Amino acid sequence: MTVRPAARDALLLVARVLLGVVLIAHGWQKFATYGIAGTAGSFAQMGIPLPAVAAAFAAVVELAGGAALLLGAATVVAGALVVLDMLGAFLLVHVGNGVFVTDGGFELVWAIAAAALVLIAVGPGRFSVDGALASRRRAVTV
Repeated sequence: MTVRPAARDALLLVARVLLGVVLIAHGWQKFATYGIAGTAGSFAQMGIPLPAVAAAFAAVVELAGGAALLLGAATVVAGALVVLDMLGAFLLVHVGNGVFVTDGGFELVWAIAAAALVLIAVGPGRFSVDGALASRRRAVTV
């Protein structure tokens, strides 16, 4: 069974908005609630190498990458950076804690990475900045 193109694009829009909101919230939290210094301090306590660099990277990727995915802009780049961010979180923090987030586990990290991987693989859909730019390019070359 296949999903019709308009429904596929609508579902991709909803998925991008949901993922984007979660990422934006986490990035904003790192900037506004904890601050980069506070986030770096937490990262240092977790044993993350170069905690100040890692905190800035995670905050920017989650905030700006989340916004880009929400809009469907530079989807492949934003998605790849989010996957890299989640891979770091998994390997450096969550891998030994099991699955459940309540135990410090990796379920949220994997869900975010999986959603970003899907968007890299299938694209953001027609209802996106990337989709609008692609349509415009097609119209110009015809």
